[in-house]
Amino acid sequence: MTQHTASKKYNCIIVEDEPIAAEILESFISRDQELNLVGKCADAVYASSLLSIHEVDLMFLDLHLPVVKGFDFLRKINNPPFVIVTTAYHQYAVEGYELDIADYLMKPIPYERFLTAIGKFKHLMEAEDALLEVSERDFIFINSGKKQVKIILHDIFYIESLREYINIHTKTESFTFKMPISKIEEALNPKMFTRIHKSYIISKSKIEVKSANIIQINGKKLPVGRTYKPLLEL
Repeated sequence: MTQHTASKKYNCIIVEDEPIAAEILESFISRDQELNLVGKCADAVYASSLLSIHEVDLMFLDLHLPVVKGFDFLRKINNPPFVIVTTAYHQYAVEGYELDIADYLMKPIPYERFLTAIGKFKHLMEAEDALLEVSERDFIFINSGKKQVKIILHDIFYIESLREYINIHTKTESFTFKMPISKIEEALNPKMFTRIHKSYIISKSKIEVKSANIIQINGKKLPVGRTYKPLLEL
């Protein structure tokens, strides 16, 4: 059966302080061959360490954790994975959707409802991957909430990273997306674009002035990071 070896694996973690609820989630996850449980824990501190050790695609997050509550923890994470919230309380749903939660599961969680949530998560993951495939086209589409925004590559001056967001500065306007800069870097043609700093990717054809420490594009002076200098000299 070659299909299973070729199928995607999504790494997930469980952050849940109720042992029975954690066990139920673990058993649900084990039934899906595309889900790979890399860790489970009962508090935000341990969850932070799991996120730093593993490449996590999906986090099941209980809101009523000891010490740091679920949403407070979520707000502090840079580049958070997709999140499926688990709770016994209805009143947090609105706040959850403000934080870009993939889905919201009420305890006790029925298996059918779990499957719906996983379906939503996989759809989001596949959409993200499809939108950022490397291509020879002169544009890319990027997810922005429920919309897809078309960006003409030749219009891009530079891309700036602001924590978990990026700003794409173009001839017409600036676009903001929730995405790590490394993710868009993978999608861009290296003949056209290059990384000059941990916070900046530039369009090579738009360089106006170039020195050892600064590159000027569209009148804006951008710093050159020490680790990126050798790449710019090639």
